Amino acid sequence: MKRCFTPTVIALLFFSVAIAQDFNENSEKWAKGWTNFTPNKTDYPEADEKLPNIISDHLYLGNDKVYLLSGDVYVTSGASLTIQEGTIIRCDHTNPANLVITKGAKLIAVGSQAYPIVFTSNKGSKSRNSGDWGGISISGSGKINTVTGNGIIEGNFNPQYSVYGGNMEDEETTIMRYIRIEFAGNSTKRKNGANGLSLYGLGTSSIVKDIMVSYAGQDSFNIHGGKNNIQNLISHKAQGNDYQFSEGFSGILKNVLAIRHPFITSSQGSYAIKVNGYNKDTGYIKPESVTDITITNATIVNLSDKNNYQHTSAAIFSSNFAKTYIHNSKISGFSDVVKFDRSYTSIALMRDAFMMDNSFFNIHGDGVSSSNKKIDGTSDILKYNRFTKSFVPVNELFNDPKNTIIPKFQLKQSLNAYMVMQ
Repeated sequence: MKRCFTPTVIALLFFSVAIAQDFNENSEKWAKGWTNFTPNKTDYPEADEKLPNIISDHLYLGNDKVYLLSGDVYVTSGASLTIQEGTIIRCDHTNPANLVITKGAKLIAVGSQAYPIVFTSNKGSKSRNSGDWGGISISGSGKINTVTGNGIIEGNFNPQYSVYGGNMEDEETTIMRYIRIEFAGNSTKRKNGANGLSLYGLGTSSIVKDIMVSYAGQDSFNIHGGKNNIQNLISHKAQGNDYQFSEGFSGILKNVLAIRHPFITSSQGSYAIKVNGYNKDTGYIKPESVTDITITNATIVNLSDKNNYQHTSAAIFSSNFAKTYIHNSKISGFSDVVKFDRSYTSIALMRDAFMMDNSFFNIHGDGVSSSNKKIDGTSDILKYNRFTKSFVPVNELFNDPKNTIIPKFQLKQSLNAYMVMQ
């Protein structure tokens, strides 16, 4: 399984030295103006109108009203749900809400930096919790690497509205910009599938940009198959994984922020990035089309210190031959940078499947963890990256990591003050 880099990845490698000097600039500027890192303190107006549970005709939601999403709401029959900038959708916690965009239908939700679109719990301020409601699931006709070429969205939804996948690689599955999804990921109504934002079979013409998922009870972002380049994503204190990719998804993610806390995790264990090459339950047809992601300009932080760092896991989990390239990024507060499952039976397979360069890490473990304990030399995978000699607590490492307006993750010292792995 020789790793093949796309022209984009080759370009990133070529320019890595040139942009190293910008590594520690204010990389969170793109998050200003539309984000909210204290959503439980925000007072939202009560809902004016309840949305129907079946939307089979084109529907426009204007920002002159506040809407209630209750139970499972399906957009079907090729209909488009269009949401105006600044619109607020309150999501029911007693009958946990889910918005399901079925295959062939479309969600067009375009907020703005000044007026983002907000999906949030219908509980009052200071009483909202992770997993108050379900989440948003979008089914597309993009290619997925399963034996049948399609799949069923997770969560035991209505079967006639649950199919995804196809041969429309360039489909415009959805258009989403400047959106906040708060307190989603309910697990009482259904244990699987209720993530903040789940994207299935995403087409290349889709736009997914400037999305913040806060306090998800399960995963913040869960992407199955398809192909797309996505940017400006924030996952804030999820219980599940911050970003999960599977079923042959291929794409470049630029400007990625994940903020975790050692005491906020799922009972099964959670990772900032979980990359699954293929789904063991559905199998795959093309070995060369396993999940393959490139992440650049990422800040992956667990807010750990010397009193709680022992509760952290690896930042990245790679399974079933998945391929991952991390570039120009910061990883801090975890036990290791990456953990490999048993599918990686040699150091050669690990090197072909995982690369990280022009990046920085601050961990308290060995750096690389493997389920195959007898593999030696795994630390070489992290060559050519800066790192701390010993674990540094979050407040000592970064300028203002717990700022409630927008956290700041610039290193207090210059990069030259840290060691480089050679």
